[in-house]
Amino acid sequence: MTDIDYKAKGSILNPLKNLQFLGRRPVTQPLEPRPASANYRGFHLNDWEKCIGCSTCQKVCDNAAITMVRIPDIKEDPVNGIRNLRPAIDYGRCCWCGLCVDICPTGSLSLSREYVHTCTQDEIDSYFVLPDSSGMHGTYGHGWRKTADADLVDLSRHPMAHLEPPQRSDNFDEIMLGFTRQEAILEASRCVQCGMCHDACPTHMDAPEYIRAIWQDDPEEAVRQIYRTNPFPEVCGRVCTHRCETACSIGRRGEPVAIRWLKRYAMDAVAPERVKEIAAESKSDYMTGKRIAIIGAGPAGLTAAFDLIKQGHQVDVYEGLSEAGGMTRWGIPEYRLPAAALARDVDVITSLGVRIHYNRWIGRDIDMATLQLEYDAVLLAIGLGLGRSTRIPGSDHPQVRKAVELLREISQGSVFAVPRSAVVIGGGNVAMDIARSLARLQKREYGTVRITACALEDRAHFLADEIEIIEAIEEGIEVLDARGPQRCEQHADGRLLGLKTWKVDSIFDEQQRFAPRYDNSDERFHEGEMIIEAIGQMSDVSVLGPELTELLEWNRGRLKVDAAGRTNLPWLWAAGDCVNGPDVVHAVADGHRVAASIDAYLNIREDVA
Repeated sequence: MTDIDYKAKGSILNPLKNLQFLGRRPVTQPLEPRPASANYRGFHLNDWEKCIGCSTCQKVCDNAAITMVRIPDIKEDPVNGIRNLRPAIDYGRCCWCGLCVDICPTGSLSLSREYVHTCTQDEIDSYFVLPDSSGMHGTYGHGWRKTADADLVDLSRHPMAHLEPPQRSDNFDEIMLGFTRQEAILEASRCVQCGMCHDACPTHMDAPEYIRAIWQDDPEEAVRQIYRTNPFPEVCGRVCTHRCETACSIGRRGEPVAIRWLKRYAMDAVAPERVKEIAAESKSDYMTGKRIAIIGAGPAGLTAAFDLIKQGHQVDVYEGLSEAGGMTRWGIPEYRLPAAALARDVDVITSLGVRIHYNRWIGRDIDMATLQLEYDAVLLAIGLGLGRSTRIPGSDHPQVRKAVELLREISQGSVFAVPRSAVVIGGGNVAMDIARSLARLQKREYGTVRITACALEDRAHFLADEIEIIEAIEEGIEVLDARGPQRCEQHADGRLLGLKTWKVDSIFDEQQRFAPRYDNSDERFHEGEMIIEAIGQMSDVSVLGPELTELLEWNRGRLKVDAAGRTNLPWLWAAGDCVNGPDVVHAVADGHRVAASIDAYLNIREDVA
């Protein structure tokens, strides 16, 4: 550029011309809230009906601009994944990146189209609890919000390979085949580490930690995190009721993270001997000299044994049958829980020094009085080994069987005449288990399935897992809802013919008491050479003997225990299904709780001595 060109641009005094505007009347409009562009990133909005207080927004914020504030008026519901927390924004820190909106699992967060923030509440100043009760924001609606292109949450679960109906209908091979390494890492990557699963789990498992370890391709660390709270990961990785997945925040808009299957993957990925080493890492080297007897080698009893042996106590478990596991061994078919998987869990526990005495029946081979004398504490974990009866006319026929007893015979390999047709009464998982087990035996022996399962509940309220019902139907079982059993019909020669049912109008009365009402004009007959009752279970308390039974306190047929599982007798505790009903992960939690109580009791005695 030449000197002439430069001078043509104007004088250096030109800026002074702006002074002429100083005295002019302003023409700009006052600054006030006005709508911005459609995707403007203004101030935050939160739909409290959708928000569950998962804290994911707080975790993703790099500027620490979000604080979770407890709102007492909101009722917490850990089982269903709801916390009484709501996010508050510090607008002195916020950079309006929108990550909190993009990551929000429920889609409750968005940004408004407003860019002027005024606060009339001195007590919160720059903090802004969402939504604003005084209506400062939201006048012009939503700006930046979650869309298909701006959603950091993967809503679709990665499928697991499994056997199709033709491949499984005549055998007891495990149906679910497990995640591959790549599948597990991808599924683990869906987790937002909100911890709702931890809150919902009866054992409060460190699920976010073991899922993160899987995502980091470190299955050994995943196993280490699992064993902090659960010595039955092989079992719970297959048949847990997975309350954690019910509470998973991802499940609010999509499919929950496969928390149960990821636990199974970690166990499949680490060699059994290495698992034993990891489980023993926190075992005490000091032996206290205290002795505990545990009656029953199910999940509750063996979990307590696991904890107590690690604390340095000697533990003897007395089991009436030939193998450990309780109902997980004898009541759950191998297509759901292979015996080898359960055995691996038991091997870890016994490798720590727990002694299991098999085929030792309390009351026959050794009595409770002897245990009281020889041990410092006794735990009763006898499970629910007996079935309940409908007590309808004809239910005393020898071909009317209890589901839990028949499942045990099948698991033990007992030989019995497989019925060509059968009717199962019940709509829970045990009912589906026995129906599907008999269907496999029928398919193997006769080439066809003729089984009907009748439940009092309508389909929407079946107690069985939905996948169990779907798979039962796929395997040729007729599943009928809202049918109430009335009579087991017999031929004149004594042969069992089948079951008569009426349609169910309602199950409970106005006070929610069990009082079924039927429509007897809607009657059906279901052919069956065998009828199986799967309507509930109970404990065999005969092991206690009449004298001890009289001393103990009872609550509606079950032992009365305190919050720590202790009976009214100072030396006796009870835990697991016999106290709380059937649920494997609840039994594990019970085992932990009772072990802590027994350990505290033994320490107190030691201090007194």
